[in-house]
Amino acid sequence: MTPLSPEEFLLIAQQHCAARGARLTELRQQVLGLVLARGGVVKAYQVLTDLQAARGPAAPPTVYRALDFLVEQGLLHRVDALNGYIACQHLECQHHGLLLVCETCNDVTEIDATDSLDQLSAAAARAGFQPRRQDVLLTGLCQSCRQPS
Repeated sequence: MTPLSPEEFLLIAQQHCAARGARLTELRQQVLGLVLARGGVVKAYQVLTDLQAARGPAAPPTVYRALDFLVEQGLLHRVDALNGYIACQHLECQHHGLLLVCETCNDVTEIDATDSLDQLSAAAARAGFQPRRQDVLLTGLCQSCRQPS
């Protein structure tokens, strides 16, 4: 799957939110645009710094509320292990993602791993554990960074 350009992503995000009865306000759209502009895993304080540069004073709760909304709408993934966010490249499907993060270049590849993660959830349930929905993160080296120079 070819990644969407930021412009394409924002257009699809507007349609996605409208179809779900949610409002992608100007601020939420701007925060999403800032995440897309940085690419890879983006931390909330980076978004706050960029938002302040673009709009002037902005408080951290403003950014966190916008990021929470974007995660709820399936536009971003919260990457707990890295304390950051990435854009979801599979907007039109319900899935559990496997996020492959390169430790060298920070490139992120998202893979639909619903079947495998459903099996893990079922195994956890058999053990009496109720996991929350979460994407799984693997770190390592992407193909480009593994190539000898």
